[in-house]
Amino acid sequence: MVANKIEIKDLNVWYEDARAIRDLAFNVELNEILGIIGPSNSGKTSFLRTLNRMNELYPNSRTEGVVLLDGRNIFREIDKHLLRKKVGIVFALPLPLPLSIFDNVAYGPRLHGVKQKGQLAEIVERSLKAAAIWDEVKDRLNTGAFKLSGGQQQRLCIARTLAVEPEVILYDEPCSGLDPISTLKIEEAMQELKKNYTQVLVTNNVKQAARASDRTAFFLMGEMVEIGETKEIFTVPKDKRTEDYITGRFG
Repeated sequence: MVANKIEIKDLNVWYEDARAIRDLAFNVELNEILGIIGPSNSGKTSFLRTLNRMNELYPNSRTEGVVLLDGRNIFREIDKHLLRKKVGIVFALPLPLPLSIFDNVAYGPRLHGVKQKGQLAEIVERSLKAAAIWDEVKDRLNTGAFKLSGGQQQRLCIARTLAVEPEVILYDEPCSGLDPISTLKIEEAMQELKKNYTQVLVTNNVKQAARASDRTAFFLMGEMVEIGETKEIFTVPKDKRTEDYITGRFG
């Protein structure tokens, strides 16, 4: 029996009077990479930001329904600051801090009370290795993060997320501005991270979803049209709208 890391039940999200997500109900399995595809304004990012309650940063947003993380309601049973430690997010554009490579990764642990240099060094090395960038930066950890390439900056942001020991990693178009080689390195890192993390990948690149995801969900106009094993979604989708989207007939 497959264990579920996240369970979504009757989830709806509004921004003022506009409903961005409509009656979502499905599960995210433990240690899987769940790809989410769909055209613009299909609710993909709104869903992603619901999982760590970032939608609450928008004053006119409203959420109804249930999201369970390991069986606990994220809206009622988990403090939002603890939730954002457990559920990290990597954005479309790399957003390194104006600090050194080392201090970028150490920033989160320091906020959570880690002060010993030796412990911080271990966390930084472990996180950079997990994000598949250690070998490229290990001899220049005191260099400013902005001197890295775009792909390296994005992997640094993944390392910064890993440094606070999350359980779930959310990706919002993490490779949208990257070249194919950098994209491949991030996808390879994601495959390695599957051993220890549950991952949710929102992407407009259907080929990336096909390569990287274990299962894929297709969103359209705030609804989930279907979800299934990635190979099946891309070869024998159950809904014609899914087939039309992945074959480029619309979207």
